[in-house]
Amino acid sequence: MTTLKSRLGSHHPKYAIILGSALGSVIEAVENGVDIPYTDLSGFPVPKISGHAGKVVLGKLGGVEVAVLAGRAHAYEDGNSAVMRPALEQLKEAGIEVLILTNAAGSLKASMKPGSLMLLTDHINCAGMNPLIGQHGDENFVSMTNAYDAGLRKSLVAAATKEKILVKQGVYCWYSGPSFETPAEIRMMQIIGGTAVGMSTAPETILARRLGMKVAAISTITNLAAGIKGASPSHEETKREGAKATVNMKRLLIRFFKELK
Repeated sequence: MTTLKSRLGSHHPKYAIILGSALGSVIEAVENGVDIPYTDLSGFPVPKISGHAGKVVLGKLGGVEVAVLAGRAHAYEDGNSAVMRPALEQLKEAGIEVLILTNAAGSLKASMKPGSLMLLTDHINCAGMNPLIGQHGDENFVSMTNAYDAGLRKSLVAAATKEKILVKQGVYCWYSGPSFETPAEIRMMQIIGGTAVGMSTAPETILARRLGMKVAAISTITNLAAGIKGASPSHEETKREGAKATVNMKRLLIRFFKELK
């Protein structure tokens, strides 16, 4: 069985990053990157949609060793909300202690425009699924009170300030997809306290917390959600606006890791 741990070689990363839709070019900033296709790793879920390259890149970002996952599989691809579990288990086995999740998301606020970056303070599960369903043992009753680590978020805010990047903070609503939300669903999410909506991240956070990792998450706002004036959500818009936001995402992550040193 080929696992990520068996392919580390001289690399010893404690941090991993999962890149969301259209953010794959972040891997260009990884110094001396070594590529490992997901297809080379036993059980690793291979993404089936565009905008997700499907490979692990080992190297340094801001001088710190990282494992960057270029792309993720989503629950909507085969109905399995635990689809990323094998990948996260291999990250844990490989020594990863901190997971930074990124995603493309729709804004629930007209004032938070496409191109913005939003740090997740919490999430709301609107998908009706949980990646721990069917698992047994008391350890699956995972506390989600501090799912998104406040210390990591503080460090990311400090990094953004030094780079003069405006970052928002808010609550991410996980929606199953792959169809976009209706205007009525968006109104519901606004009423219950959501700030952005997307089709990933929350299940990975649940799994990572179950595995004992600290988690931080960053959304790139790629569209206004349905029903907001000017909104016309599409996968093409997601990829286009996500690519534009990659520049700031790279700068933020590089500064974050430089400050860790």
